[in-house]
Amino acid sequence: MSDHFDALETRDPAARERDLMRRLPQLIAAGLRAPGWRRHLGALDPTNIESRAALARLPVLRKSDLIALQANSPPLAGLVAAPVSDFSRLFVSPGPICEVEGRHNDCWRSARALFAAGLRAGDLVLNTFSYHLTPGGFIVDAGARALGCVVIPAGPGNTEQQVAVLAHLKPSAYCGTADFLKLLLDAADGAGVENPLRKALLSGAAFAPPLQTEFQARGIDAYQMYATADLGLVAYETAARAGLVVAEDVLLEIVRPGTGDPVGEGEVGEVVVTSFDPVRPWIRLALGDLSAIVPGASPCGRTNVRIRGWLGRADQTTKVKGMFVRPEQIAEVLRRHPEVERARLIVSRANDVDVMTLRIEAEQVPGLESSVGETLRSITKLGGRVELVGRGSLPNDGKVIEDSRAIGG
Repeated sequence: MSDHFDALETRDPAARERDLMRRLPQLIAAGLRAPGWRRHLGALDPTNIESRAALARLPVLRKSDLIALQANSPPLAGLVAAPVSDFSRLFVSPGPICEVEGRHNDCWRSARALFAAGLRAGDLVLNTFSYHLTPGGFIVDAGARALGCVVIPAGPGNTEQQVAVLAHLKPSAYCGTADFLKLLLDAADGAGVENPLRKALLSGAAFAPPLQTEFQARGIDAYQMYATADLGLVAYETAARAGLVVAEDVLLEIVRPGTGDPVGEGEVGEVVVTSFDPVRPWIRLALGDLSAIVPGASPCGRTNVRIRGWLGRADQTTKVKGMFVRPEQIAEVLRRHPEVERARLIVSRANDVDVMTLRIEAEQVPGLESSVGETLRSITKLGGRVELVGRGSLPNDGKVIEDSRAIGG
């Protein structure tokens, strides 16, 4: 049995680079067929964009800007030349940000990450990523089925029912967040259900070392996948446990936050990706995540660039339990509650689970914390505690979201 998904993963790095640079002008030309990309990139000759240096002169498109761009030009900000009818699904992620799914096989390219995590044809996969409005569940579902796996489309939550699924169907593989896997395993232990899971592909939330150790002790070989709702797979962990290998058909840059200027190997900066999908091209999409390039090649034999994984956020948009929470959403909470003068969302960890606390400055009003909490849940789709603090208590630093979780390497 091969240790690699295909021959592309082990090709000479110089050959991969030549192939990407050869295809880059074609990708730019495909993008310019869409009015949104023409507005963003301006007048340029695609044939001149045939090197990383030339690409680095193009402006980045910040993921955080897609909300306003799509609001002004719905549904996709004019960044897709093909009509929506050419795609199979249209998603609405929190923000809101709309995304489309192509009609081709494994269109999110997640099969490569699943293969690296040990999944093979015939595996029964419990997929707990959401299938509701957002593409997370479909990203993994498509890749697993492309590998020949059988998928249980569970989605998140319904813990008791999912424990019953573990007992009755005995899936061998799990896909979802690390937090929910722990919750599920603990619930299974409490119900006296033996854990059948042996493989896991995790994404959407932190995978802290204590959880890695715990899952190994429970007999689960778990790996991380770095993917986004916009373009699918970006990078994935392998058996070498030495960083995340960048996916084929993705050109990754690490740039100085707030700019489009690439930084050197090992230097922490913002992840910027160019995705070679001619139907749904992304050209220098800045994801808002911090990472760094790991020098050298992976011991697993894959030769593409590696990154250290998630090292924090370059902007204030923060991922909580697999969902993005944005400053615009906190502003909407304040808009709906004019009695609240200032607010700051604190994201922390407690008992290996993400926790949100919204600190608000306001006059003491009966029921205010409860009312604001309901609004926070309605807007972010996540629960959080609301804490009333005195006027002038919140720092005057312009920060709306503070991520106090420990940053891993």
